[in-house]
Amino acid sequence: MRLPDWIRTRHYPDSLHEMKHLLRRHGLSTVCEEARCPNKSECFSKPTAAFMILGSECTRNCGFCSVTKGTPMPPEADETLRVALASKEMALRYVVLTSPSRDDLPDGGAGHFAGTVRQLRRHLPDARVEVLTPDFRGSIDSLRTVIDSGPDVFNHNVETVPRLYPEVRPQADYRRSLSLLKEAKRLSGITTKSGLMVGLGEGFDEVVDVMRDLRDSGCDMLTIGQYLMPSKRNLPVREYVQPGVFERLRDEAGRMGFKYAACSPLVRSSMNAEEVYSHVNV
Repeated sequence: MRLPDWIRTRHYPDSLHEMKHLLRRHGLSTVCEEARCPNKSECFSKPTAAFMILGSECTRNCGFCSVTKGTPMPPEADETLRVALASKEMALRYVVLTSPSRDDLPDGGAGHFAGTVRQLRRHLPDARVEVLTPDFRGSIDSLRTVIDSGPDVFNHNVETVPRLYPEVRPQADYRRSLSLLKEAKRLSGITTKSGLMVGLGEGFDEVVDVMRDLRDSGCDMLTIGQYLMPSKRNLPVREYVQPGVFERLRDEAGRMGFKYAACSPLVRSSMNAEEVYSHVNV
């Protein structure tokens, strides 16, 4: 399907090159690159980036994601420090950490998340930190490890409506993801966030039902964006959702009581994360 007129990305070649050079120098990856995000050039120009820790290979096989599937390497112990030093060099005020699913690790990678947050607190004490985690196979112990390290935002994406999970997220569980968000809020009262994509064959009412489930789980912030097929190996786009539909979803989110909802075609979970956070925590 051809891209409609309302989906247009901006390109900043100089900033893109500079950010890539910095990341390679520190031996780091970003989900911006690994997931082929359409906003990569714009975000790198600010500069901001969502660091992808724990390697670039995932133990799951989600239909929407272009991150490499395979057997990951063991975590690199010094990666936690490298992320902190790169963030300091970039003078970041807001740092997003994410990872592939690491079902091969006993704690799902929670300890590595926690170690990275602690290094950021040590080297960049004034920065806000958002963690965008996998579901840790529902482990509350792993969740507690991450929360106890002191991030400002806990983010976990449900990605799509439950009917489409067998195709979109075959190794995940919708209720498990909701439970993770609810437990994160219960453990510490931390600001919570989640996101989903549209254009995979879901109905409007199904999306609204997911939004209601998220709000019932205590989710504070919501992102909804258009699914764009990152490679020929991924699921096809079933529909390019009209901008007016995103406006309706944003209005629904306001009525439900979300503290902030970013809903538009090019919205992504970690895009403009600092701006989204500022709307909630003023």
